[in-house]
Amino acid sequence: MKFGLCPVDQAVGTILAHGLAIGGLTLKKGRILTSGDIETLREAAVHEVTVARLEAGDVAEDEAARRIALAVTGANVSRGQACTGRVNLYAERHGLVRINAALVNAINAIDESITLATLNDFDVVEPRIMLATIKIIPYAAPDWAVARAAGLAREMAAPVSIAPFVPKRVALISTQTPGHKASLIDKNRAVTEARIRALGSELEGHLTCGHDALGVADALRQVPPCDIVLIFGASANSDRNDVIPAGIRLAGGEVHHIGMPVDPGNLLVLGTWRGNSVIGLPGCARSPKRNGFDWVLERLCADIPVIPRDIMQMGVGGLLKEIPSRPSPREGRIEPKAQPKVAAIILAAGLSRRMGTNKLLLPLNGTPVLARTIAAVRAAGIDKIYVVTGHDAHAVRGHLPADAVEVFNPAFKEGMASSLRAGIAGLPEDIDAAAIVLGDMPALRPHDLHHLITHLDSSEGRELIVPAFEGKRGHPVIFARRLWPEILNAEGDQGARKVVLDNADAVCEVAVGHPGVIADADTPEALRYLETLVGDE
Repeated sequence: MKFGLCPVDQAVGTILAHGLAIGGLTLKKGRILTSGDIETLREAAVHEVTVARLEAGDVAEDEAARRIALAVTGANVSRGQACTGRVNLYAERHGLVRINAALVNAINAIDESITLATLNDFDVVEPRIMLATIKIIPYAAPDWAVARAAGLAREMAAPVSIAPFVPKRVALISTQTPGHKASLIDKNRAVTEARIRALGSELEGHLTCGHDALGVADALRQVPPCDIVLIFGASANSDRNDVIPAGIRLAGGEVHHIGMPVDPGNLLVLGTWRGNSVIGLPGCARSPKRNGFDWVLERLCADIPVIPRDIMQMGVGGLLKEIPSRPSPREGRIEPKAQPKVAAIILAAGLSRRMGTNKLLLPLNGTPVLARTIAAVRAAGIDKIYVVTGHDAHAVRGHLPADAVEVFNPAFKEGMASSLRAGIAGLPEDIDAAAIVLGDMPALRPHDLHHLITHLDSSEGRELIVPAFEGKRGHPVIFARRLWPEILNAEGDQGARKVVLDNADAVCEVAVGHPGVIADADTPEALRYLETLVGDE
């Protein structure tokens, strides 16, 4: 790949390496310069630009990231769309992320153009949480390096996967000494039960016994059928001959390991009894704060065996205790990044002046225009759908599905901006972005809308996603939450156009190969054209 300054007259087809702002126009870095761009640059008296030019043996950044992502994606993991040389991987299940650190390091050592960053092995993740990101640093990577990275992942098994939590039957035994308060046992049970349920399992039974080996052994023999037995001692375990280890052996079980290099959590006991895992809990397990016991329980609930060697290798990162030189991991903790939650705002409040009647209710090959638009949005995977009504609201309301939320705009005559304000104001707090959909766009293809959503990434500066067909921008337009205050200040019938112009740096224009993103039903002629796009369905 060649990189450097290039005369404007020779720059057609090259990749713009440094963004340019020319009057009201912004050319973003990574753009493939067209003849129209060159003419604009000439008119602005720009004589040379910094560009990248791919050569034989180069793989463009998006294709390189896509090929590597395909190879490194393991079980229960999904891939995002390649954009600006990056592909993100996301969890599909609640469980533990499994990272092959040696393979990740090997891929990162192939060539400086290729990077793979991940969460830590055994991190607990929920669905939609980002697990890893593949980023191509320059605008292209050598084909040999891409092939090597993908080949390594296929040879050694994908380095990023999820071991999902599997429901387990768990029994709890609590030992007690004379004078031991019942309220403390109840509190310990409540904390333990909350831990278990958070992993998708249930507490099947709770027994109490005296704090001696014979009592522990008798309690073990009485536990109901289960997969895991937890033993809460009235005092901590400090030796293989202490009460809990001795009780496990007396019942005919085995003690595999005492202690662990995790603090808090040092005084844990690991054993088995009748094929069940048995854990003697450290005293810190009385607190809901994270400790070494969590590390062991999580693996068992994900069907990952735990042996003494595994515990002995937990020391790196095992200092969980809060110390003055390190802030609390439970205060101000930065959570792993998740895929954004997107809601759709469908604008259905207009007067349909150019059509002469309510265009949204007109049949298009037998189905109302608005109904087709809503169906496309739902098929794109958006389950939070808000429909802004105004003109002819009663009739429109009759065509809304039961799961759509109506937002009535009493100021609909003021123009589209008033409907945008009403729609944005009606969104709940857990929504990260809003897809603004015109109600009269029945030819919108669901996978095109889904494709737009995959480009949304605030951390990458892609907070305003705009589709374009053959260079012409259209709808839906997706706005990240950060931009909503500007939409709430929009006025007139221009909608959010000013927000788009004022935030050019946040715009990600996505090429779409179908005219459904620019075709609406404003006139009878337009409706006839839409009939040809949707076909006989």
